[in-house]
Amino acid sequence: MALTILGLSGALTHDPSAALYIDGKLVAAAEEERFVRDKHAKNRMPYEAAKFCLEFAGIKPQDVDAVAIPFAPISISEPARWHYAKRYWYAPDRGLDAILTGNRRYYRYKKRIEWCLAQLGFDLKKTEIVPVEHHLAHASSAYHCSGFQEKTAILGIDGKGEYATTFFGYGENGRIHKIKEFYDPDSLGGLYGAITEYLGFEMLDGEYKVMGMAPYGDPDKYDFSRLAKFENGELVIDTDYANVIGFRRYKENGKGYYFSPKLIDWLGPKRAGDIADEPYIHYAASMQKLFEDLSLKMIDHYLGDILRDTGRLAFAGGGALNVKLNQKIIARPDLRELFVQPASGDSGTAVGAASYVSVARGVPVEKMEHVYLGPRYANEDVIAACAKHPAQPTWQQISDVPARIAQVLADGNPVAWFQGRMEFGPRALGGRSILGCPSAAGVADRINEQIKFRERWRPFCPSMLDTVGPQMLQTDHPAPFMTFTFEVAEEWKSRVPEVVHEDGTSRAQVLKREFNPRYYDLMKELEKLTGNGVVLNTSLNRRGEPMICSPTDALNMFFGSDLQYLIMEDVLVVKEGAALG
Repeated sequence: MALTILGLSGALTHDPSAALYIDGKLVAAAEEERFVRDKHAKNRMPYEAAKFCLEFAGIKPQDVDAVAIPFAPISISEPARWHYAKRYWYAPDRGLDAILTGNRRYYRYKKRIEWCLAQLGFDLKKTEIVPVEHHLAHASSAYHCSGFQEKTAILGIDGKGEYATTFFGYGENGRIHKIKEFYDPDSLGGLYGAITEYLGFEMLDGEYKVMGMAPYGDPDKYDFSRLAKFENGELVIDTDYANVIGFRRYKENGKGYYFSPKLIDWLGPKRAGDIADEPYIHYAASMQKLFEDLSLKMIDHYLGDILRDTGRLAFAGGGALNVKLNQKIIARPDLRELFVQPASGDSGTAVGAASYVSVARGVPVEKMEHVYLGPRYANEDVIAACAKHPAQPTWQQISDVPARIAQVLADGNPVAWFQGRMEFGPRALGGRSILGCPSAAGVADRINEQIKFRERWRPFCPSMLDTVGPQMLQTDHPAPFMTFTFEVAEEWKSRVPEVVHEDGTSRAQVLKREFNPRYYDLMKELEKLTGNGVVLNTSLNRRGEPMICSPTDALNMFFGSDLQYLIMEDVLVVKEGAALG
């Protein structure tokens, strides 16, 4: 009998998702936000995502052996709840709550999962729900999906799960061993999130904006070391300033933040607006430097011996999306390969919990080599969506899509590219992307002004052929998921300037043809036309919206922007006045 495990995330009231493993193969995975068109799908359960996974695999609820969830009860005999109570002494109601009813969130979440399963047609009397500790789910999503056979160092950094905020461990022979955990409020991810709020962005959404702003500032202009220390193997956040709760919070218009008025007294008013200006660019740079420095110290302290032994590291949790930190980790002389789970945030814990349970039941899971795990649509679906759309799109079915679209790109036009299965995780990787020619001057600004309506200082990223990666990035380290930045070779900085960030780096996707042949062939055609097998790639969505899922979503976005070209499978949609080529 096949072992079928459904993973459902959403424990932390954001980023619910579903993932389905059948006999160790990740058959389908998707985030709820894409279906319900609500970014991060806060306070929802992964109903549509789970429904998609089951339908895609052609299975019924009764075929599922277990439902894995990435949140578990934490025993009062362990240090986590006591640490929380002691460190939040100034909010005694919260401290007592942690000690007396510390698993209330878990039970509330389990009830909501049961409700969701009942809606999907599961018989709760016959359905086994298996809780997996949040950080073990992150660890599994990194280690079990890495394909590493040797002893592997495992790192997890995020805001917090049940209580844990940081995880150090190792994987050996398919088993995960904990070395050390830190607990709330001692959270580097939480600190980064608090400073993200102070810099005027939303926590759990704007951290990458802070990272994009950092290269414009001077990290040595302000000393942020008072905010966090790592000494004698312990991480301590100064809760006079950040990771604060209760009355210590800074409040504005009735909203409480994760930093205190004391932070405002020290650094000045909270940033507002879209401009990356002083002193805030320097604050972003200082926060990024502190995050990198402390992370690298902690890695050395807890994982250094394993790295010196085998050189393998698997990393997940929201902190793993910090591509600048990842660049520094790869630069360690003892590191041979870093695997970062492409859906490192909480959506990836559906994969993590399901993979953990699969392995525990004796079925190892395969290496995660691509993220094309969501819905796909045929030409007929696309044409039906065009026929129904109120904008009455002008469309035609074309042949030789890669060559035709490469020409449109080479002529300097951005193109909305909708092909194959939707990506899982936060990065567009050639399934639901907006593309541009990276040697066409000003194309990044055009995409920003006409389509993405996003902050000017945020970088655009390249996808490239696997034949180009080693030349442009000066390394043959695998980079299939845009989870790392690399220093761009001098010659390439002038060849593809639109995808090189302020600090001379690129967050790159290096593609092997087997995982997305059509996207690969497009880059081959572009290489024939421009000499560069590289394309500018950003996600197919407008600012503040989740990535596009269906043809109708794509048409809505297309007609709500100044884009001129949209290719969905073989169907090309153009606006009036755009040349059909």
